Amino acid sequence: MAQPHNSFHIPTLLVLFFFQLPFSWCDHVQVATPPLPILPLPSYSQLKWQQREIIMFLHLGVNTFTDSEWGTGRESPSVFDPMGLDAAQWADAAVEADVSLMILTAKHHDGFCLWPSRYTDHSVARSPWKNGRGDVVREFVDAVRARGIDAGLYLSPWDRHDTRYGHVKLYNEYYLAQLQELLTRYGDVREIWFDGAKGPNAPNMTYYFNEWFSMVKELQSAINIFSDAGPDVRWIGNEKGYAGTTCWSTINGTSLSIGNGSIIDYLNTGDPKGTNWLPAECDVSIRKGWFWHKSQAPKKLTELLEIYYKSVGRNCVLLLNVPPNSTGLVSESDVRRLKQFRGAIDTIFSTNLAGECSVGASSQRGGENGGFGPKNVLDDDHLWTYWAPSEDEKENYWIEFRMRNKRITFNVVRIQEAIGLGQRIKKHEIYVDGVRVAKGTTVGYKRLHRLEMGIVQGLG
Repeated sequence: MAQPHNSFHIPTLLVLFFFQLPFSWCDHVQVATPPLPILPLPSYSQLKWQQREIIMFLHLGVNTFTDSEWGTGRESPSVFDPMGLDAAQWADAAVEADVSLMILTAKHHDGFCLWPSRYTDHSVARSPWKNGRGDVVREFVDAVRARGIDAGLYLSPWDRHDTRYGHVKLYNEYYLAQLQELLTRYGDVREIWFDGAKGPNAPNMTYYFNEWFSMVKELQSAINIFSDAGPDVRWIGNEKGYAGTTCWSTINGTSLSIGNGSIIDYLNTGDPKGTNWLPAECDVSIRKGWFWHKSQAPKKLTELLEIYYKSVGRNCVLLLNVPPNSTGLVSESDVRRLKQFRGAIDTIFSTNLAGECSVGASSQRGGENGGFGPKNVLDDDHLWTYWAPSEDEKENYWIEFRMRNKRITFNVVRIQEAIGLGQRIKKHEIYVDGVRVAKGTTVGYKRLHRLEMGIVQGLG
């Protein structure tokens, strides 16, 4: 278990928080206007996505029954028979882990479809599960929505089964037809996943990504599209769940292409001069494999916490894969680990010691009554309340917390930036009683520092 030490939520150099004052005509106080944003800015759906912090992936298909990761496409639908499938159990596990979005692999590289598509017979309609009358996608979306969770879907571009693959026009028509099925049959979808995974011996294939993306946006106005190149959420460049120690939500979309291995480092760090707001998602599995394998066990809690600090704690969203087993349930060992993971996070961040401190700053926008004072950082709104320094102060901004007549003990520092106004912090340092305990570059939506020296005692 993680040590249940207190965290310290402390903004630092250039961190901005917006303060919305209660307003009444009889008690009117004029405040300073907010500072101008720095472009590019996130969309409404990107901001909502960022606040999710941890979302869940579900890999289920013929691979679940063949002990494989990448199916050949030659598997018979008859192998798919999760006799105890219970999507409500998946959703319940997500609720206990405080997950607000779940993404299902509607079709993986083997081409087997978890819904009865009209455009292929390689689907649940030809399986023994529910005598061919089942629909995993339907059961999934119904279960998650009943519990207040949003649904997402993955539709693999690479298809090792369908003979249209390799025939550019025919396969793109097929893929678009299946996209339309998924995005019109099953209600609101909040994230759709595209990737460039493809084996070295796969036929040459040109994907009409622009057409696909346009169709997605036409059918689902509030959806986020994930791929190496966005346009809403980008891949972090690895499947370890680790972001770079520098991680910008901004990047140049014109420098990106799906399936291009040469841009992995660029994806991992982003670009301070980027012209597109394209935040990163860190995907990793709770087990070694993406699909369930009887021989595998969930990662240790310490591993998951390390991933959390290097994903959510580095301005990203963590996409944690939790694969259902061949019975059609999330394994009990994975359910327990998810509970432990959420419990550890809640314990670590249960007490914000900054809330017990007095706070001062190098300056504040609009002066003492300007509406942008340092006390704004102590509330629970991490997007639209903030401290802003005076524009007359050009560098070395600081904010200071003091605890009177009491020592405080902590080993985690949390910093957050008002990304609704863009991302601007390039460098920050943290001092306790004059001693530097942490330093870093970008902050973004959230930056977490686990102090290398361990537990720190600060004198108030």
